[in-house]
Amino acid sequence: MNEQYVWDLHQVDETQVATVGGKGAHLGALSRIEGVSVPGGFCVTTEAFRRIIAQAPPVGDLLDRLSHVDPDDGEAIRTLSAQIRRTIEKTAVPEDLAAAITRALARSGERAAYAVRSSATAEDLPTASFAGQQDTYLNIVGPTAILQHISRCWASLFTERAVAYRRRNGIDHRTVHMAVVVQQMAFPHASGILFTADPVTGNRKVATIDAGFGLGEALVSGLVNPDVFTVRDGEVVARKIAAKQRALTALPAGGTHEVAVHPQQQEQPALTDAQALRLVELGRRIEAHFGCPQDIEWCLVDDGFRIVQSRPITTLFPVPESGDRDDRDDRVYVSVGHGQMMTDPMKPLGFSMWQLTAMVPMHEAGGRLFVDVTQRLASPASRAALLNALGKGDPLVRDALETVLDRSDFVPSLPQPGAGSGGLPPGGGGAPDPIETDPAIVTELIERSRASLAALERDIRTKSGPALFDFLLEAFEEHKRLLSDPLSIQAIMAGMEATWWLNDKLGEWLGEKNAADTLTLSAPDNITSQMGLALLDVADVIRPLPEVVAFLRDVQDDDFLDELAKLPGGPEARNAIEAYLDRYGMRCVGEIDITRPRWREQPSTLVPVILDHVRTFEPGAAARRFEVGRQKAHQKEQDVLTRLRALPDGDRKADETQRMIDRVRTFIGYREYPKYAIISRYFVYKQALMQEAERLLQAGVLAEREDVFHLTFPELHDVVRSGRPVDPRLVRQRKEAFRAHHALTPPRVLTSDGEALTGSYRRDDVPAGALAGVAVSAGTVEGRARVVLDMAEADLEAGDILVTAFTDPSWSPLFVRIAGLVTEVGGLMTHGAVIAREYGLPAVVGVEGATRLIRDGQRIRVHGTDGYVEILP
Repeated sequence: MNEQYVWDLHQVDETQVATVGGKGAHLGALSRIEGVSVPGGFCVTTEAFRRIIAQAPPVGDLLDRLSHVDPDDGEAIRTLSAQIRRTIEKTAVPEDLAAAITRALARSGERAAYAVRSSATAEDLPTASFAGQQDTYLNIVGPTAILQHISRCWASLFTERAVAYRRRNGIDHRTVHMAVVVQQMAFPHASGILFTADPVTGNRKVATIDAGFGLGEALVSGLVNPDVFTVRDGEVVARKIAAKQRALTALPAGGTHEVAVHPQQQEQPALTDAQALRLVELGRRIEAHFGCPQDIEWCLVDDGFRIVQSRPITTLFPVPESGDRDDRDDRVYVSVGHGQMMTDPMKPLGFSMWQLTAMVPMHEAGGRLFVDVTQRLASPASRAALLNALGKGDPLVRDALETVLDRSDFVPSLPQPGAGSGGLPPGGGGAPDPIETDPAIVTELIERSRASLAALERDIRTKSGPALFDFLLEAFEEHKRLLSDPLSIQAIMAGMEATWWLNDKLGEWLGEKNAADTLTLSAPDNITSQMGLALLDVADVIRPLPEVVAFLRDVQDDDFLDELAKLPGGPEARNAIEAYLDRYGMRCVGEIDITRPRWREQPSTLVPVILDHVRTFEPGAAARRFEVGRQKAHQKEQDVLTRLRALPDGDRKADETQRMIDRVRTFIGYREYPKYAIISRYFVYKQALMQEAERLLQAGVLAEREDVFHLTFPELHDVVRSGRPVDPRLVRQRKEAFRAHHALTPPRVLTSDGEALTGSYRRDDVPAGALAGVAVSAGTVEGRARVVLDMAEADLEAGDILVTAFTDPSWSPLFVRIAGLVTEVGGLMTHGAVIAREYGLPAVVGVEGATRLIRDGQRIRVHGTDGYVEILP
């Protein structure tokens, strides 16, 4: 056998993807697992593919053209990929390669029937499944036909769908090569697919089987509806037997054809329960070998199962690893990202820094963080407080947790946990002691935070090397002390509780819905709303400077401030932008991930927003907007107090309401400050770490400065201590994993079984066809929906309604020019909701799938008081 071009399947294992492709490597590994039967065969290696491509020079030119085509130009992709396929199929197979393949066929039976199957090097990988992207040919007979179909498999690397898939997954066409698997044909009684985890819910303890008569291609192509068996804990817990009217079978001379299933057989199960259980047991063995849930193609031949493919199920959200509890225990996790309004994946340095500075243990999965709330749920005394606290923030989280609790066997009842053992940040349990309604408290808290930040900035300047990391570990303790400051927690809770009191009581006494939304307009000390208004002041400086405006329109890079200062009026404009960056430059989209570029690092991010403000607003807009909000709040206050005094026992009700209005306006603005303080400290940490990264780069320890983002904080600490170069393979693996994590949708609630729960609103007050969510800012507005997934690409006009996945504080500069807000993530007290109320924008958050269900440009009506969104004709 020519070892360069043809390898027997038994020579192959999963480490040889580069030589035999993903499918070939998996099949070789499968053939080595005890008790697993794989049809025999051989692989035509990627070296043969490279040789064919080298013999077809036009392919290189076509690939160059393909790499420069706009990803959205479907016609160009279709034309070029078809040209590449035709070129490869017309290229003659060299004599020595054809001879090696023919010799391999002779050993297995030259006139036997074979399946000829593509096996790309980027196929069936742990982070991306390429199912169906290249071609497979069944029941091919004779060397000439097999060689022809091997050429077709090579060409299928460039089907239109395969090219599009690689572009979506960021894979360079030139880095992917094609091997071909040639296997003896199996002629099954039944065949299908086994998922060793539930592909819909993610539950790792549930296996599902799709089964039909004849060849499995009938199921894959959708020709027939399969029987579906659901298996859990060694038992078939559900079965759905379909009417299987058609089947695909092999023709004696080669090829396949569709046949009618006999009427008496159509509703017979393709598998017995015993066979289904045996198949799942086999699947568990395969899953254990590969270390992750598998999507397995199987055939039933003479009551024996043959495995013809196994690939990872790449759509499942990973299960958090927990080192401090027995793996046999059931656990329930709540998403941190949904509470922080940032559900994108984080890089290792980002999530590890958040873990080190958080008040409770957090567990990483899929680049996101989760809190284990099992013990809080298990204790009856803490369960109600937990559900109440989380439900106020996001009703979908509460509903998902209640769904888990309804399964009485999943979360056992335990005694009340001791202090410090819970899974929520401070404030998640019982209410803290109340404090006086005194604005001086907020002033004191802000001064404390500023003093701590100034001390951090002063003391970190002299630190480098291992001493920097020792200092940072101490700084993280101060960070957590600030977060857990009892007075700060009391102030936050005072504002939130006053909000809830006003909404509840004014709803009860006056029939008012969400009255606090208006009563909190233009509340003092809200650093996030101040940030949005301050950019209007920057625009006021720039508006009368035509040379500056013209210059900013052409800004592409982040070093524009030096050039700006050389223009007429440039120094004033630069000073205004610099002053803004001094106060808010530590912020950015996804700011809880320390690896995200800050506005100070990429000031060009703000330029489009500034220019829009210059065009859209008149001078003095910031002060006017704030004053209008203050007047509306005052008028609302007088209105409700007057109406209350006209009620029975009205003076008492009005006096209580006056106290609560004073209280909410004193403390609600402070709700945003702790996050600002955290992110301010994070930027100081980052600047110090990036200086250290530069030192490591110069010393040859790092290949690129930003490679540190793909190391956890403890790993980076070890690198600094040891001086050993960072393994480029580790960085490459982390980058690939981060890219794959973007394709995963994080659930609000996740169990240790892998089940992802999103929750439901279970409301009957939402009109048919409307999208339910959480009412967070009162009012109703109708306008054009602008679906924006990246703040940098926002193209908003006055009257538009912003529809996006989430908004953290960095989005607030956009809020001054929109008419309403819809987000997929959020609750009553998340940042987007707070700022929407501050600016008087009708807003509905927590609208599951909003960016998918609402099309950009559609007219929608946002019911911010009642919590739903209508899509208008």
